[in-house]
Amino acid sequence: MGIVNVTEDSFSDGGRYLEIDDAIAHAKQLVTQGADMIDVGGESTRPGATRVDEKTEIARIRPVIQALSEEGIVTSVDTMRAATAAAAAEAGVDMINDVSGGLADPAMYSVMRDARIPVCLMHWRTVAGADFAEAGGQADHGGDIVADVQQVLGELVDNALKAGIAAEDIVLDPGLGFAKSRADNWALLRALPQLIDGDFPLLVGASRKRFLAQIRTDRGYHLADADPATAAVTAISAQMGAWGVRVHDVPTSRDAVDVASAWNTAGAHRG
Repeated sequence: MGIVNVTEDSFSDGGRYLEIDDAIAHAKQLVTQGADMIDVGGESTRPGATRVDEKTEIARIRPVIQALSEEGIVTSVDTMRAATAAAAAEAGVDMINDVSGGLADPAMYSVMRDARIPVCLMHWRTVAGADFAEAGGQADHGGDIVADVQQVLGELVDNALKAGIAAEDIVLDPGLGFAKSRADNWALLRALPQLIDGDFPLLVGASRKRFLAQIRTDRGYHLADADPATAAVTAISAQMGAWGVRVHDVPTSRDAVDVASAWNTAGAHRG
């Protein structure tokens, strides 16, 4: 899953693809480089980001999704707003990716149900006293991040099923980097086998997260310095059977996925 941020303040590439034509061109480039799906977002969810209004978010994502869909490119929309998800569905989007897991907007589950397309529900326990519009800080996960993620994702699945969303349309995301400490993120990666072994496909979104960039902290870093570490996470995630990885640097992670595939299938057809 290649990332296209049609935003002005995303932590990695904010402002680079704010113009619609630039966003479309970048998305096509990512597909050429090996992306299977393009995740289009019109609002940054980095810690401390300022939320844009609904009208602005829709104006950013709808023409990009429509243009890509008309060319047969598979897309998802990265949004916490039901109205934006509905607009994306009308424009031909193939998946709704809600980092709040459907909790930020009470109308989201019904929009997901009516769209009848796959949905991705992410774990994001907000900091006490904050809501999803006030990202930042580390939330209380009860001392066991893996158990908390499994519990909350189970609750999100129950919400979705009760709303009428088909079980086969649900993808889950453990929410690396969202209100989690560095230790939390590594614990979740270590627990990938049990998370992947659940009842629903798992999306891993580690790309350019600070905890990966901090591997090189002794030399100083920019978040793009995390691309090699991201590719390592991609290779391991693919080798373990993750449904997908959400990345900025597509070519390197495409190679990582293909290496994992070749590794897993080597000798499979030998007598």
